[in-house]
Amino acid sequence: MIARAWRGETLAEDADAYLAYLDGTGVSDCAGSEGNRGVLVLRRTVDDTAEFLFMSFWDSMDAIRGFAGPEPEWARYYEEDRRYLLEMQPTVDHFEVAVRRFPPEVRAPGPDAIG
Repeated sequence: MIARAWRGETLAEDADAYLAYLDGTGVSDCAGSEGNRGVLVLRRTVDDTAEFLFMSFWDSMDAIRGFAGPEPEWARYYEEDRRYLLEMQPTVDHFEVAVRRFPPEVRAPGPDAIG
């Protein structure tokens, strides 16, 4: 399994609106793509900014290309992202998921998810 990681920042006052927007765009598109095994969005507020870490989980790099296009290291942005984001990070990171362990009551991303 491959994890795709993207980071972005908004003003803290825009965090809730951006999260709702992100859920309706990137999260929905990712989760509905063939080969996607889950999406996780983390958020933290530091002073006057909100940081987001968007993690999506995939069967393979080919599945990621189906979502992101022929150059999967490039970030995929949507029409209103410029309205919220303080910077448009050009790239994302990909990681091989090496260990995945969750308690039985937690559904883990992936085809062999528990729950």
